[in-house]
Formats: sequence, structure tokens, C-alpha cells
Amino acid sequence: MNLEFSESERRFRAEVQEFLREHLPATLSTKVLGLKRLTRDDLMSWHRTLYAKGWSAPPWPREFGGPGWTAVEQHIFDEECARAGAPPLIPFGVRMVAPVIMQFGSREQQEYFLPRILSGEHAWCQGYSEPGAGSDLASLTTRAQRQGDHYIVNGQKTWNTLGHFADWIFCLVRTDSQARQQEGISFLLIDMKSPGITVRPIPLIDGEHEVNDIFFDNVEVPVGNRIGAENKGWTYAKYLLGHERVNIAQVGQARRELSRLKQLAARELSGGRPLLEDTRFRDRIAAVEIDLLALEITVMRVLSAEAARRDPGAESSVLKIRGAEIQQTLSELMMQAVGHYAVAYIPEALEVGWRAADGTEQDWPAFSSRYFNLRKTTIYSGSNEIQRNIIARRILGL
Repeated sequence: MNLEFSESERRFRAEVQEFLREHLPATLSTKVLGLKRLTRDDLMSWHRTLYAKGWSAPPWPREFGGPGWTAVEQHIFDEECARAGAPPLIPFGVRMVAPVIMQFGSREQQEYFLPRILSGEHAWCQGYSEPGAGSDLASLTTRAQRQGDHYIVNGQKTWNTLGHFADWIFCLVRTDSQARQQEGISFLLIDMKSPGITVRPIPLIDGEHEVNDIFFDNVEVPVGNRIGAENKGWTYAKYLLGHERVNIAQVGQARRELSRLKQLAARELSGGRPLLEDTRFRDRIAAVEIDLLALEITVMRVLSAEAARRDPGAESSVLKIRGAEIQQTLSELMMQAVGHYAVAYIPEALEVGWRAADGTEQDWPAFSSRYFNLRKTTIYSGSNEIQRNIIARRILGL
């Protein structure tokens, strides 16, 4: 396998770097690189900037308005955006529901929803997990009863990420309570402005508002907003989850944080010698860097399958496991690298302009928040234990 980039790929990297230098506002990159709190406007303004360039949907084929990039070009773009400190694209529209609409949606659904996802007019969120249905998603109980040309939806979704930012939500709902669990589920697209929807924040362990409970009280949803056939939503859900797990790998961000870790570990804190001089700590950094390289190669393989319009398959479970574990390991090593400076959690430090008692602007108070936040990566999108079961069945044949 040739791991060297071709001349055209190096030119593409230079093009991305030039675009980022010219169009990424310093106010945004400062927030991202300093681990500051991002607003909806921060995320959507960057989406609109990318849309103007034709780059707001890296994995999309040209026929639906995407750039039609190769797997390598997608990887280069993600890597350079992460290195420069660009805000992430909200994945629920571009990387999750859009592939489902492309593959299983009607022509009318494709023509209505895809351009609005592409432009950023519609921000999306996901309605999968429920209080009694997390990793055992097929046991969900949110009901959708058909009445003429509408469904009436009642129930609750939980651990909903960025629902307070969203215009639309894609939901798994039970449309046949008599069928086997997986066979009585449908996939609905629901306008978040519909009467009867209530969004309630769930404060996380770091005190931040990222996830929500969403309640549906007799919410009317047109039948035309159902993807594919009634009671076949489990098929579409599995397809979507494969794309979600690919996105969790976050190789570009992990590379950026690895570089930050090395810089921190090379500093002398409180008069002590740099932690990078400790052999065992260097070994841990080396181990995570090797894991990250292996993850990067696997991501390229899966992106190649996506570019060929193939289901990511069980390989996406490998990305979910290793990507989540690498993110957690980096956050743990970051905490160790700054020692007692990482103990204090200061919410105000997540805002631009906060300064420490000595008058300097430090990012170390955000490390504990990031550490706490990343505890969830091995749970969401199907826990890592569930992913190992998938690998055992579908790849190893056990």
C-alpha cells in the first residue's frame, strides 16, 4: 500500500489551507483551539461559509450537490480543518440523515430536504434513544398512530444532542406494537416547530447544555415525511448508524490534540521537569500515536466504501471503538500533563476572554470539562460493548 500523497492530493491540501487562511475567522479558530464554548451561530455561520465554496457536505456525491471528493480528499479536508481550528460541521444533517434520504428517500424528499441541509437552512438532530431504550434501541416505545394522511406521535426521546439548535429531527417511532420489535418501527422526519414538541435541557457532568429530553404530545407529522416503507425503519436506522460511527473517529481532531499534548508535556510546570522526560509517559504517547495511525488507515478504507455508495458495514464499529477510546486516552493524558492545574473546573473559562488570576489567558481550566464530556464517547451511537458484539458476529463470524 502506498501511503504517500499524490501530487494532485498535495495541491488539494494547499487549496484547503489557502481557503482556511482566507475565510476562517480568527474569532472562531480561537474558540475552537482554546476549547471554548461554541454557539449555534458559530456553527451555522461556518457551515454557510463552506456552502458558498461548495464544501459544506464533504462526503456527498456531485449528483446531490456535494463536491464529489475522493476518500483521501475528504480526509485531507477534515485534517486541515481540525488543524486550523475550524468549527465542526453538525453531523446529524450532512453525515447522518442525508445519506438515508439519498438511499431510501423519495424524489420529493430528496429535492426538498437535501438542498436545505446543504445550505444550512435546516439544522438537524437525532431522535433515537429513549429512557428505556438506549443500547437496546429496538425496545423503543414512542408511538406514531396513523390518522389519514398524518401520524400522531407521542413519547419521549432522551440524550438528544443539540436539539435546542435544531430545525428538524429524524426519529424512530413504533407504528406497529404487535410486530416483532425491529419490524414495527418507522423512520419519520419531524419539524421541531410542530405544536406539541417540548425540549428540556439535561445538564451534563461538566455543567454544560449539550443534550436534551424531547417530549412529543400529539404531534402531527405528515405521512409524506416517512422515509421508505412503514414498519421498515430499522433497516434505515442501521444504515444511518453505520455513517454515524464513521464520523465518531475524529482523526483530524485527535491529531490536533495529540500535538497539543506533546507541547504541554514538554513544558516545565511548577518548577518540575517536563513530563515528556518520563519514559513511561512517552511510551503512552507513542502507543496512542500508533493507534491513531492505524485508525486513520481504517477511516480511509471506510471512506472509500462510502464514496463508492457502499454501506460502511461492520468496519464502522471498529472506527467507533478505537476512535472513542483514543479521544478518551488523549483527554486523560492531557489532564496528567498539566497535573494539578487540571483539577479546577471553571465554567467561565469556556468563554473567550477569561483570564487566570495571574492575568494570562490559559486553556487548562477547560481540560477537566473536556475530560468529563468525553466519558460519553464509548456509550453513544451504540456502546463499545455492543460494537464488539457486532464485530464478533459480522466480521469474525462468531
